[in-house]
Amino acid sequence: MRETSVAERTESGFGPMLREWRRRRGASQLELALRSGVSQRHVSFLESGRARPSREMVGQLAGALDVPLRQQNALMLAAGFAPVYRERDLGAPELGVVRQAIDHMLKQQEPYPAVVVDRLWNLINANEPANRMTAFLLDGVPGAAKRTGRPNLLRSILSRDLLRTRIDNWEDVARHLVRSTYAEILADGGDEEALRFIDEVMTLPDVPRAWRHQRFDETPTPMLSVDFRKGDTRLRLFTTIATLGTPQDITLQEVRVECFFPADEATERFFRRS
Repeated sequence: MRETSVAERTESGFGPMLREWRRRRGASQLELALRSGVSQRHVSFLESGRARPSREMVGQLAGALDVPLRQQNALMLAAGFAPVYRERDLGAPELGVVRQAIDHMLKQQEPYPAVVVDRLWNLINANEPANRMTAFLLDGVPGAAKRTGRPNLLRSILSRDLLRTRIDNWEDVARHLVRSTYAEILADGGDEEALRFIDEVMTLPDVPRAWRHQRFDETPTPMLSVDFRKGDTRLRLFTTIATLGTPQDITLQEVRVECFFPADEATERFFRRS
């Protein structure tokens, strides 16, 4: 029997979408009613299609369920209204102040690496230490010369001929990234592009389908480091990820700034003398 893709399992239509979001957030119809100030009877009618929401009602319910901006637009469309939130390129003039803030974060992270990625791990920007580290690690890797287009960090880590060849603890890192990305995409409702991306990731070589799910018999470590190795040089790093607070733009909500920090003295010395 053919296994259905994530995209094929996604419901459409406002009523089913609202019900799915309520279930994702672990809320009963009564809890959603209390959060949103809407009667439980009306929530039930909206989910069953017996009532149609106003534009204000869609926003009210989406806010109560903490629905991401991209998916709030999808709810608006499903209810027959125009999208509310824009998705602008980060290079747009009106986002200049935000770019300056992000550039400041990248600069402040030096001499350690920092990168800016979107929700699907596409690289948007990086500071000089990150560029130097990547060039150092990929030097001599045959697949690196074939790279075209915008780099995708998750694919680079999972692909047999890119960064994977330089990661000592590849299985631990890859399993963590696949699981967290899969869970985040599903929790955020998964638009078509994101669902295609995660379905593609799950078909890459050496990515077991079991990695989609967290095993509760596993004890997570307090900190997952990424252990890079090239020749006699070993770099042990851990990361923190920052997001922008209270965004009113889809692009800004989905931007991630990932900062790398040394996990041992040898790695710290490497970056301070680079």
